[in-house]
Amino acid sequence: MKNMMEYQGYFGSVNYDDQEQIFYGKVEYIRSLISYEGYDVKSLRESFVEAIDDYFVVCKNQGLEPEQPFAGNLTIQPGPELHKRAAIIAQQRGIDLDKLIQQALEQYLKS
Repeated sequence: MKNMMEYQGYFGSVNYDDQEQIFYGKVEYIRSLISYEGYDVKSLRESFVEAIDDYFVVCKNQGLEPEQPFAGNLTIQPGPELHKRAAIIAQQRGIDLDKLIQQALEQYLKS
């Protein structure tokens, strides 16, 4: 992935501030705000890994379960007309609406 790092299943953005001459980012796809920075690629990566490891420690010390990116739940708001059309097609195919949406998303992402 471009402009992203991955560690322990967590993804972090990579940005550059030319005025401050630092790289910075935050952990994406979770609600908690976890940020990091570095002056070069190596220190940015080290800061990202350290931020994730610290997050695990904080969660453990507070008795919390760390948030998981991509938990498998996705809320969409297709609007009434698209919702109706999708529900009818799902019913005609004998599948539930979630299955229809999964199939449609898989097909879209293949192309």
